[in-house]
Amino acid sequence: MNRSLLTPRWLLLHALFLAAVIATGVLTGWQWDRAHEAGGSFQNLGYALQWPLFGLFTLFFWYRLVRMDAVPEQTEHDDEPAEESTHGRPLVPPQAPRVSADDDPQMAEYNRYLAELDEADRS
Repeated sequence: MNRSLLTPRWLLLHALFLAAVIATGVLTGWQWDRAHEAGGSFQNLGYALQWPLFGLFTLFFWYRLVRMDAVPEQTEHDDEPAEESTHGRPLVPPQAPRVSADDDPQMAEYNRYLAELDEADRS
């Protein structure tokens, strides 16, 4: 179990998502009962069918947030190989090949300019 999912922030998020799922379940039952009462309509029946979808979306959103938090944060290391995601694709695209002044002089000049800006930012 990921210990970061037990921080106060995550415990609050777990409680919020749980409350949202319970609320959609209660609202489903309420709309279902309203649809079968004398004053009920097809609109109530439609809502009774929509609320479970909202609850499923809430569960899906919670699952995605947990998965995003479980992925280790990327670090910038040029000498290390690119990490792969769970699907076998690299998390960071490979570096493009260097362009020499003979291949494309404008691109080479632009790359030198970007390198100078990067060096100025770092210092």
